[in-house]
Amino acid sequence: MIEVSHLVKEFSNDGKVFRAVDDVSFQVKKGEIYGIIGLSGAGKSTLVRCLNRLEEPTSGKIVIDGVDMVALSKKELLNQRKDIGMIFQHFNLFLQKTVYDNIAYPLEIQKWPKEKIQARVEELLDFIDLKDKRGVYPSSLSGGQKQRVAIARALATSPKILLSDEGTSALDPINTRMVVETLKKTVKDLNTTIIMITHQMEVAKDICDRIAVMENGKIIEENTVEELFRAPKTKQTQKFISSLRESDNPDQNIDLTKYKGRVLRLSYDDQTVDQPILSRCIKDYQVDVNLLSGNMNRLDVKDFGYMIVEVLGSDQQVDQALAFMKEKGVYVEVLK
Repeated sequence: MIEVSHLVKEFSNDGKVFRAVDDVSFQVKKGEIYGIIGLSGAGKSTLVRCLNRLEEPTSGKIVIDGVDMVALSKKELLNQRKDIGMIFQHFNLFLQKTVYDNIAYPLEIQKWPKEKIQARVEELLDFIDLKDKRGVYPSSLSGGQKQRVAIARALATSPKILLSDEGTSALDPINTRMVVETLKKTVKDLNTTIIMITHQMEVAKDICDRIAVMENGKIIEENTVEELFRAPKTKQTQKFISSLRESDNPDQNIDLTKYKGRVLRLSYDDQTVDQPILSRCIKDYQVDVNLLSGNMNRLDVKDFGYMIVEVLGSDQQVDQALAFMKEKGVYVEVLK
């Protein structure tokens, strides 16, 4: 549905050229929630603003449902944007308009008949569970309620795609959960495709189907959420994953020189987390296992986790135990 190829966005300042988006390519399927995570300045917001040409790309292609967005005239672009909704970190609601009028605004711009506007707004108020707030002003709403109104406004014209640029970043955990559930409902009930920009790994874990990690304008890693958590390949991704563990970076908190055996990180997914793999290693290969650190987490309805262990035994015994773990689907990383 969305295909981005070799996208570049450059900015010039005092004769110097800064490349904010550097040769980025990715694809998003219909009905998918695709996350783009990265630290501030990684280029993720610039990237998402290029998709609907709020920022003009320097080069590259953006094809949405077969339409080359970069090649469109201004008039054609305005028409195409009807299929792309967007929400922002700071809501961007009209403070002088009621909840009802904020949601109705894009429909009024498109000159919908009044009775159709009313029917659509009531439908959306029910969808975001704020029918009792139709007549109040944004100043009376919580942050989560404001963002849900922003989502409803973005969905007013029934777009095929919703872009969320740090849509939960300004919210507390309770309101973040409300917005995440609303976005999940948007995909489930409306089959909307969502591209979600965030630096919050917890949010990405809870909502995304696939995640791309950006650093210095480039996508440095892309995978399903499950695979990204099970076996992150880059240091930046590992740092994001570590934010969900009990300590910020458990590997660095362990003094590897203290241990005589091999120190391993074992990553488990939903298929292996319930299997007695370590006990089989101890029994079948006569190795001793010392648990140094560990954590369990949940992706949707799937469990995943990791352990850092010391394995003691002869080289042959340890090699056989490692081979058995890998055969059973455990991702094994040798730390020492």
